[in-house]
Amino acid sequence: MADASEYLAITGWGIEDVKLAKKAWVFVGQQCKKFDITPVNYEFEVHAMSSEKLPFILPAVFTIGPKISEDGSHSASLLLYAKLIAPHDKNSSHVRELVKGVIEGETRVLAASMTMEQIFQGTKSFKQAVFENVQLELNQFGLYIYNANVKQLVDVPGQEYFSYLGQKTQQGAVNQAKVDVAEARMLGAVGAKEREGTTLQKAAEVDAQTKVFRVRQEAIGIKEQAKVEAEVKVFENEREAVVAAAKADLATKKAAWDRQTKVAEVEASKAVAIREAELQMEVEQKNALRLTEKLKAEQLSKATVQYDMQVPSGRLWSIFSFRELALRFSNLNSMLQFSVSENLHCDFRISIPCCSFQ
Repeated sequence: MADASEYLAITGWGIEDVKLAKKAWVFVGQQCKKFDITPVNYEFEVHAMSSEKLPFILPAVFTIGPKISEDGSHSASLLLYAKLIAPHDKNSSHVRELVKGVIEGETRVLAASMTMEQIFQGTKSFKQAVFENVQLELNQFGLYIYNANVKQLVDVPGQEYFSYLGQKTQQGAVNQAKVDVAEARMLGAVGAKEREGTTLQKAAEVDAQTKVFRVRQEAIGIKEQAKVEAEVKVFENEREAVVAAAKADLATKKAAWDRQTKVAEVEASKAVAIREAELQMEVEQKNALRLTEKLKAEQLSKATVQYDMQVPSGRLWSIFSFRELALRFSNLNSMLQFSVSENLHCDFRISIPCCSFQ
């Protein structure tokens, strides 16, 4: 059984090549070897030379170990490592020299195709290219670069190229910094003046816009005030018109009511007068009837008395006396009719029945 950072490599009877496992039974005719897969740090100072034949030293630290798949399965790289590297101690000089040889070889090949200026200016890209080329060579041994830290390039003893180049770069950086400072100060002064001028322009523009806005607002206020006043005036005129119409309607109704009242009063007075006249007429008619009856009675009484005085006793009547009596009654009836109609302004007759004598 292997630890967490170990694997078992089993060979022999019943196994075609190499069997990798964390735990397994080892039968007769089989061999089992335990190997560690922990990555190891290898630190080197690689000596290389540029295309101008200028030597330099590349200090580097590589963390290298067998590649383990993320799902824990046994990859082909781990099998290669078990076959080629695991039989040796990973800290042994054999493994160290193997890794160092691969790194130095790839670094020298890459440096020989570049100038010193290219290497110095493109240090990052140079380091990345070294890392990729070394990884391609280590794949055939089942090794994987987990981390690579390439330090700053340095001169070999007796050479001061990088020192001078660094001083040049440093002095250039200082001079550029001075230029940048001067430009920054110039830009600052110019910018300050431009900012000041811009501020004054913006302030003037804002003031002008403010004045225009204020004038517009005042004009809008005057328009709104005039509109409101016009609406108020229209409302007052409409209200006055409504009041005048109401007053006219009330006056018309009052006149109609007064006229109806007067008509009613006149009709009432006429009705009273007519009633009084009717009552007076009834009174006069009754008085006339009473007077007529009285006169008829008096005349009849006189006629009777006169008749009795003129007619002798017995049943013999003279034709002349009877006609005279009838004529007198006729005249009396006519006088009564004229007298009553003249006093009462009405037309009626008083008839006296005639008697027949045998």
